[in-house]
Amino acid sequence: MREEPDVTGVNVDTTAPVLVTGATGYVAGWLVKGLLDAGVTVHAAVRDSRNTAKIQHLVELAEKAPGEIRFFSADLLKDGSYAEAMDGCRIVFHTASPFTTQVDDPQRELVDPAVQGTRTVLESANATPSVQRVVLTSSCAAIYTDAVDCADAPGGRLTEDVWNSTASLEYQPYSYSKVLAEKAAWDLAGAQDRWRLVVVNPSLVIGPSVNAKPTSESFSIVRQLGDGTLRLGAPRAGLGVVDVRDVARAHIAAAYSPDARGRHILSGHDTDLLALGRTLLPRFGDRFPLPRRALPKPLVWLAAPAAGLTRRFVSRNVGVEWHADNTKSRRELGMVYRPLEESMEEMFEQLVVRGGLSGRG
Repeated sequence: MREEPDVTGVNVDTTAPVLVTGATGYVAGWLVKGLLDAGVTVHAAVRDSRNTAKIQHLVELAEKAPGEIRFFSADLLKDGSYAEAMDGCRIVFHTASPFTTQVDDPQRELVDPAVQGTRTVLESANATPSVQRVVLTSSCAAIYTDAVDCADAPGGRLTEDVWNSTASLEYQPYSYSKVLAEKAAWDLAGAQDRWRLVVVNPSLVIGPSVNAKPTSESFSIVRQLGDGTLRLGAPRAGLGVVDVRDVARAHIAAAYSPDARGRHILSGHDTDLLALGRTLLPRFGDRFPLPRRALPKPLVWLAAPAAGLTRRFVSRNVGVEWHADNTKSRRELGMVYRPLEESMEEMFEQLVVRGGLSGRG
């Protein structure tokens, strides 16, 4: 992977530490790297700071950077759990939140940690005098549920003014958890005037991980493109994607840009699942059973239950174009989004080299 240029165009304050919750996460890994490379002292909040295997990749990043890292154990569901880690920090990056589509109890596994965790962190910000800004990692899932929702947005494109009103605990509970968590954050921010809340709303995050053993749901999706699951074809399910490194840089810009305010859609490309697979064909098509054709929507609809999908999801996403407006992120955060092919190829290569994804043989 190439070295990352500093394209944020912001001056990073290195005189005070910052807190990153969920520091071992996919987005958080690149965020921590960017902060360390800028010379910042990072307070990394993790579930268990004694689990050296989980944090070793962050330790190695710090060893190669001018910044420093300190680890703290914290629990999203325990009041005051972040107080020690937050002490003295001017910036709080709250990235910790579950991202999975395979759950048995959506309330317990998704909604509670997302909403209660946000309250735990932001209430600690209220109690920590040094905090001046909180950057919340929300999601485009807090803006929409299905690609068909784009048609109802202004001009047929999602904007920061749109809120998801169609997700529920029964349908797309992950999206529902992101809506509730972000609304809770805005409520807490609006009840005080000492620190500023800035929110970033990424679409599906893709690209390589700083962790040699990535666990993000994004990798599960991309793995299916190359492991034969979709060898007969892929549905043209509309979605947006953004490179994880671009998301990390956007966090830093949101933290240090003097005028950054409100929500920011982070999405580099309007695309679909088949198009993602096709970006890999030039480099990997001779070695892996990548999808080359679109599965007809009626066929996808019929097979949906066997594939773990609802027919409602198929009806509202397959064959439906996804569109979002990233103007605000480019204008206010200085975002420049990298090519889709670059993100996909480097992510897939990581799965091949580190993740055990094997070719046709």
